[in-house]
Amino acid sequence: MAEHLFSYGTLQDPKVQRATFGRELAMAADALPGYRTELIEIHDPDVVRTSGLARHPALVPTGQDADVVAGSLLLLTPGELAAADTYEVDDYVRVAVGLASGATAWAYVSRAHVAPGRGRLTS
Repeated sequence: MAEHLFSYGTLQDPKVQRATFGRELAMAADALPGYRTELIEIHDPDVVRTSGLARHPALVPTGQDADVVAGSLLLLTPGELAAADTYEVDDYVRVAVGLASGATAWAYVSRAHVAPGRGRLTS
């Protein structure tokens, strides 16, 4: 069974995909309405080494249709989704979102902006 993941940051990078999933993924352009991004500081040295960046974008829900985050829809195996959970740090929560295309996908949202109990907590 394929898992859908909306990526708006480093998981779109082929080198991050190879390091995280062992392969490059097919991507389809999509967008997430009702969100904006903010940069957060990443302290996990493995993630910083893999991405080459100490600051990563994080989704923040706004509820405003005019706020839209561009990104890509990725198709993953359940094992690859677990690998994405490992790659993402504790500052993120994986939640189900509705995309502009009509698809439903997982996305990593800023933990600081998600109500407790919403979504699946990442490791």
